[in-house]
Amino acid sequence: MAKSSECIHMENGYDEGSYIYYPVLIIGAGETGIAMGCRLKDELGFDQFRLFDRQAGLGGRPAILYSFSFAPNHKWTSFYAPGSEIIKYLQGVCQKYQILDKIQLNTDVSEVRWLEEEELWEVTLTHLTPGTGDLSEKERRQYISAHSEQSVYLRREKVRAKVIVSAVGGLVEPKSWPDTIPGIKEFEGDVFHTARWKKDVDLNGKDVVVVGTGCSAAQIVPLLTKAPYNAKSVTQLMRSPPWVSPRFAPSYGGEKFSERRSKLFSRVPGLARLLRTLVFILTEIEFQTLFFNNKFSVKGRKKAEARLLQHMKAIAPEKYHEILTPDYGLGCKRRIFGSDWFASMNDPNFLLTTQPLTSVQPRGITLGPGRTYPASNKIDSKAPTDEIKLPADTIILANGFDLSTWLHPLRVVGKGGKLLQDVWDERGGPQAYMGAAMDGFPNFFILFGPNTATGHSSVILASENMVNYTLHFLKPLLKGDVRTFEVKKDAEVAWTNAMQEELKYTVWTTGGCHSWYKNDVGWNATAYP
Repeated sequence: MAKSSECIHMENGYDEGSYIYYPVLIIGAGETGIAMGCRLKDELGFDQFRLFDRQAGLGGRPAILYSFSFAPNHKWTSFYAPGSEIIKYLQGVCQKYQILDKIQLNTDVSEVRWLEEEELWEVTLTHLTPGTGDLSEKERRQYISAHSEQSVYLRREKVRAKVIVSAVGGLVEPKSWPDTIPGIKEFEGDVFHTARWKKDVDLNGKDVVVVGTGCSAAQIVPLLTKAPYNAKSVTQLMRSPPWVSPRFAPSYGGEKFSERRSKLFSRVPGLARLLRTLVFILTEIEFQTLFFNNKFSVKGRKKAEARLLQHMKAIAPEKYHEILTPDYGLGCKRRIFGSDWFASMNDPNFLLTTQPLTSVQPRGITLGPGRTYPASNKIDSKAPTDEIKLPADTIILANGFDLSTWLHPLRVVGKGGKLLQDVWDERGGPQAYMGAAMDGFPNFFILFGPNTATGHSSVILASENMVNYTLHFLKPLLKGDVRTFEVKKDAEVAWTNAMQEELKYTVWTTGGCHSWYKNDVGWNATAYP
């Protein structure tokens, strides 16, 4: 790209109405925001941008898919790398592309507002006390109530930007404690979410209760009764069973992946990209086989479900077989990959139950009466329903994230003072043309926006596609060839209608489950068909 005259600068000196101007302002310093920053420098040769993130640090699939195509990593220690290793990789990418100085942490972008005369975005930045940005919005409110507003919010600042790129992640706001379950204020132990893990909590010899059976729960539960945690007992509360697939791994074993990878990838040019492509192709074949509602997919799904049930029964104790048999189609909910969770159920100190949590005592919980699965009207079920009381020293929430509102808690105010959330409500639900742009919101680009997740492959692959798509618009904007880009309303509406129509013929709609892919009225703003 020809050299752009756009640069970060202070407008109006230090007068009362002065502000900092950013040609490109990126919200979020997770994988997607990092990819945007790197590609701006590498593809467009442009470095006049800033990433803002409220958290204090940078933000189950094969590690080879959890790396950028433009920054491959040949040093994964295993085929499924741990989260800490992925974070280290992301930090290395930031260093390689020299964008660490472009990232400003502990800074929340609370509102962006389109200024029609200036054709710029006015951005409200809230500078936070280090660490408080890692809390959920509800937790910050509670912290302020217990202390003061100044204990969280240091100061507010208004800046302006030509282009806003939202790299706000979906899994940001952990679900809090359900208001319908009494007694939590009297509980004397620790309560925390898996996404806000408290490393200082000692679980040694403790009775631990885990609420939820999603992917995070399946990763942590097998570890709790072992060193270094050494919990005395683990009780896991499940509303309904997930489908669990064995992990894909190289035929020579995932544990030997690191040992052989370094030699092979260094000696055979292109082998790493070939492996990445192979894994991608296999996931795409799986998508065609499982996720649609045609005869081919229905047949493939039934065969896959039979294999997975056989896999479950071969590993999990027989007493759990009934409550571990899903009554909905494979793929309707997010799957769990791996067998460790099933194997951990053989521990005599482990209990899995579908009895509902009804109250909490200072050092215990009450379950039941009743059950959440199977349905209470299934008279031949052997799943227990009697009320029981169990000891509890620590409660770990693995109950997912608040996905009810896209971009939450960011306020986006476009032309005519219209709030983006209000526009979405008027049109039926969250949406965006190509998952990236909305009419009435010029120069505002969403990375990994509505209907861009696939449900079967890596988020990073989808994010890179959105980054590359957005670069086509940023290039003429930064060169000064155009002042604004805005999608036409009829194009956005037509795109959204096509998405929702095609989604009717997928397992997310016909699979017979309630999942975070759809909201309460059945609008699917998550998946791409």
